[in-house]
Amino acid sequence: MPGSTGPDELIMDREAVEAKLRDLAGLIADRTDEPGDLLVVGIRRRGVELAERLAGHLERTGVGPVDTGSLDITLYRDDFEQVGPRPVIGPTEIPGEITGRRVVLVDDVLYTGRTVRAALDELADFGRPSRIELCVLVDRGGRELPIQPDYVGRRLEVPAGRQVAVGVPSLDGDLAVRLVDVKGAG
Repeated sequence: MPGSTGPDELIMDREAVEAKLRDLAGLIADRTDEPGDLLVVGIRRRGVELAERLAGHLERTGVGPVDTGSLDITLYRDDFEQVGPRPVIGPTEIPGEITGRRVVLVDDVLYTGRTVRAALDELADFGRPSRIELCVLVDRGGRELPIQPDYVGRRLEVPAGRQVAVGVPSLDGDLAVRLVDVKGAG
C-alpha cells in the first residue's frame, strides 16, 4: 500500500469500499434533478478511479450516463516548490464545458483540505459550474482550511504516526482502505 512502512490495519476491504461507493452514489442520485448536468471529476491519482466507480454506481441507480473527468492538481499545489525538481504531472481531462454544470469532485482521503483547494482553483480555469460538491471515501479530520465534504464514505480518527492509505486496483492491485505507519515516524 502507498506510504506503508509498518503493519497495515485493514479498515475496509473491496466489498466494503464498493458498498460505500454504492451508498454515496445513492445519496448523490437523491440530490440529482437534472442528470445531464452532472459531471463527476476525480482528483489524481486515486480519486480518478474512485470517480469512475462512483459514476458506474450512479448509472446503475438510473441517473443515466454520467460524464467523468480527472484533475491533476500538481501545478496548483501551495507546496509546489517542495514537490521536487521534476514533478510527474498527469493529464487533466474535463469532458466538454463545465459552466452551468453540477460537478461532484471526488478524492480518496480528505485531510487538511489543501488538495481540494488546489482542485477548486484548477476547476475555475475551466469555467463556472452551477455547483461543486465534494465526495470523499474517507474523512480523517485535521483540516487546515475551511473545507467540508458533502458526501463521506467513512470518518476515521487516525492516531499519531499513522495515515490512511486507499488502494485502487489500477495503481495498487486491490481496492481497500488501510491505516499504515507514516514513513519516518517512530
